[in-house]
Amino acid sequence: MPRIERVEIALIDLPPRVARSDAIQAFTLQETPFIRLRDAEGAEGTGYSYTIGTGGSSVIALLRDHLGPRLIGREADAIEAIWQDLFWHTHALAIGPLTALALAAIDVALWDLRARQLGVPLARLAGGAKETIPVYDTDSGWLHLETGALVEACSAAASAGFRGVKVKVGKPSVRQDLARLEAVRCAIGPDVELMTDANQRFTVAEAIRRAGAFEAAGLDLAWYEEPLPAEDVEGHARLAAATTIPIAVGESLYHPSQFRDYLARGACRIVQVDVARIGGITPWLKVAHMAEAFNVAVCPHYLMELHLPLCCAVPNSTWLEHIPQLDAVTESRIDITAGVARAPDRPGHGILWDQRALQRHQRFPPIVLT
Repeated sequence: MPRIERVEIALIDLPPRVARSDAIQAFTLQETPFIRLRDAEGAEGTGYSYTIGTGGSSVIALLRDHLGPRLIGREADAIEAIWQDLFWHTHALAIGPLTALALAAIDVALWDLRARQLGVPLARLAGGAKETIPVYDTDSGWLHLETGALVEACSAAASAGFRGVKVKVGKPSVRQDLARLEAVRCAIGPDVELMTDANQRFTVAEAIRRAGAFEAAGLDLAWYEEPLPAEDVEGHARLAAATTIPIAVGESLYHPSQFRDYLARGACRIVQVDVARIGGITPWLKVAHMAEAFNVAVCPHYLMELHLPLCCAVPNSTWLEHIPQLDAVTESRIDITAGVARAPDRPGHGILWDQRALQRHQRFPPIVLT
């Protein structure tokens, strides 16, 4: 197998297309660590990860100074060996987001390169379980939206064919959250799924209290996402035992062992593993298959362009999250028909980059390692 000869590293800044806020933070900027690998035969693979406004330069420093140089001369198809080598090389910094985000950019590029070398789509290479996945919309449900604007946005998403909408919760009072959710449920009707996301806002007692209120209101919620701080596995287990609403976690977990703890305790019923925050496709697939062994669904967080082929690779995926973010720098678009997305059939992950647009959004000239 040809060896890696060139590593190109860049940081791409992508402002959100709409204002985004939740119960603990605002999404001000997608800093996008971007990496392009080239092998001795000229084949290329691209990968990326993201932050929501801070830390991007630190991820770039890890890639430039510690991880990128270790790729030169490696056989590109030794993906698991490379991931393990890089993880243990930075083990003093793990487990955590900066290392995971740097690893993810590299690992995604390696999988893209392998799939391109073989001439197969990533969805097929990673498992080939299905060709399509239902889509729900998140961009219609941000916390700062007044109830009228929220209802209008969620109704528009439902009319556009999305099979579900997600509404952020975490207002100061349970009555405020209920009023918003009830208005949306009334507007979208019973056949469109309604998800909620608290972004780690509550204590255990308050999370249980609000879950009870949501159940009593007959909202028929698809899930209750990140109700507690992600490190509180015991609290999630107590909450899961106290409500019939499925508990969803995963976007703030950074290693498969953390998912193991949740699954073993019955502390979640939806796994939202994020390919960037878990450290790439290699550990993402491990988490998805672990969840399958527990008969738990996978509904990944964010990065819909990467998660589409991964959802189609595994049998226990049930939803793809719709938050457009790459449109400014890509020529490709996800094929969504009647609320169902189809995995691209192009070799690799299927993302077609607009090279001039990437250059316009670069914070600094690319760093090249040879």
